[in-house]
Amino acid sequence: MRTIPAREIKRRGISAVDEALKEGPVHVIKNDEPKYVIMDEAHYQELVEGYHEAYIARVKASLEDVKADRVRRFASADELMAAIDSCRDELDE
Repeated sequence: MRTIPAREIKRRGISAVDEALKEGPVHVIKNDEPKYVIMDEAHYQELVEGYHEAYIARVKASLEDVKADRVRRFASADELMAAIDSCRDELDE
């Protein structure tokens, strides 16, 4: 991924970004750290579409789990949180 200093964008305007975008997304460096990523609209739409498809897939999988009774039910939020903490403890071991 290409990088461009923020001061270069300030100095040259959007044309500095246009040139860099020819090679793909661009990291904008501010205070010696990557702060932003600029990408063309087509790339952004691909990312949004991929995110949306993954979200729909997770929802469908969750609904299938509910239909197949592969879920646990808890009497209270405290009980749910205790189960989550227990899972975290097992992962830490």
